[in-house]
Amino acid sequence: MSKGLTQEQVEALADQVDTAARRNETIPMLTAAVPEMTLHDAYRIQRASMLRRYRRDERLIGMKMGLTSLAKMRQMGVHEPIYGHLTSTMRLADGGQIIHSAHIHPRVEPEVAFILGHDLRGPVTPSEAMQAVSGVCVALEVLDSRYRDFKFTLIDVVADNASSCKIVLGSTLLPPATIDVSNLGMLLERNGRIEELGSSAAIYEHPARSLAELANMISTFGEWLHAGQIILAGGATRAIAVEPGDHVRVLVEGLGTAELFVRG
Repeated sequence: MSKGLTQEQVEALADQVDTAARRNETIPMLTAAVPEMTLHDAYRIQRASMLRRYRRDERLIGMKMGLTSLAKMRQMGVHEPIYGHLTSTMRLADGGQIIHSAHIHPRVEPEVAFILGHDLRGPVTPSEAMQAVSGVCVALEVLDSRYRDFKFTLIDVVADNASSCKIVLGSTLLPPATIDVSNLGMLLERNGRIEELGSSAAIYEHPARSLAELANMISTFGEWLHAGQIILAGGATRAIAVEPGDHVRVLVEGLGTAELFVRG
């Protein structure tokens, strides 16, 4: 059984990922050079790369879940979603813009976001997790992989902070008791045309399950979610690639809209 990567290896790989993100450069997938890397190693690399961001005065503002579709998990041969960290430089105002040339492979997907009113420590059930939520809103997530030719394994994605890039929260924030998030219709538009139709039920079968799973997964590192954090529950549809000049909007039943513009 593998003992995992040494801390020296973890730090070197974290430097590669962090430098690529800062310079907007591509790198080959890490597992090509280090095939023995495990998923646990990838989360260690993710955390080491995030420490570099915090030293540059970025602040942790929340976390995101990825790979929350059960069908996609079966396709990838995994049994749980993946997660990444969100920082202060990733947040955009509703109606804000991204610069296409400042990204590598930008894609956008529709999400449901939770704002925590209380700390949330795992292990918890979905109903217990929702007791920590003070607000629910619609969101857009911009994904951007740093890997060359958009080729990577699941382990590579985790090491790259689950492709986290930018987030947009909608302007309507509702108390969780006022809306049932289990099966909300979701529509993703680009330039006024419908690109994707979905439901919040596609998010780990229920967004509350995704929130609870996140709390439970990070508890294995002795960590927990904190009051005030933003939690993206996961994509409800596939992510769409965007180009300069695009206007992307998501509409969610009962939660309103969130939108962004793409410049050259």
